[in-house]
Amino acid sequence: MISEAQLRALISAMATTIAAHADELAALDSAIGDGDHGANMKRGFDAVAADIDQIAAKPLPDALKAIGTKLVMTVGGASGPLYGTLFLALGKELAATPGDYAGAFRKAVDAVAARGKSEIGQKTMLDVLYPVADALRAGKEPSELIAIANAEVAATGPRKAIRGRASFLGDRSIGHIDPGARSSALILQAVLGAFA
Repeated sequence: MISEAQLRALISAMATTIAAHADELAALDSAIGDGDHGANMKRGFDAVAADIDQIAAKPLPDALKAIGTKLVMTVGGASGPLYGTLFLALGKELAATPGDYAGAFRKAVDAVAARGKSEIGQKTMLDVLYPVADALRAGKEPSELIAIANAEVAATGPRKAIRGRASFLGDRSIGHIDPGARSSALILQAVLGAFA
């Protein structure tokens, strides 16, 4: 299992990465959304980091649930419930099947899809999460998983948004990277970097 020190490194990496890219996420969201994705994500992960002592002292499944709960309460918009669901479901699955990270992650991504009533290919965070889940199950290395995540972010550009606020733009959403896909890749990069 993951140690308290590793959990602290994980939380710090996620919060630092999101903070460093908040302006980028805001710019991406301004193009096809309401422009608040960067600020919302930063607020959520800042809140998680502020509780790092309490969260990191918990067993991993409980820590993940605590992160999910904090994100639901602080991120706002659609992203709060979706990212909250990802961490809450991951914690629940790891409690049921300790050590099965690939299986638990896949089920957590399925929970996000159910919550958002979405699927892969609709220009959302799922366009990153599902390919990474499949690659994780296939035993890919952290560096390969990060490369896959970044490639899938770029692939959202030519797509038309079918779900989320960007879907209101119709064809005008084409040519813009999805901010949720980008924030998903950043979080994965932080997590995988902390363990690499």
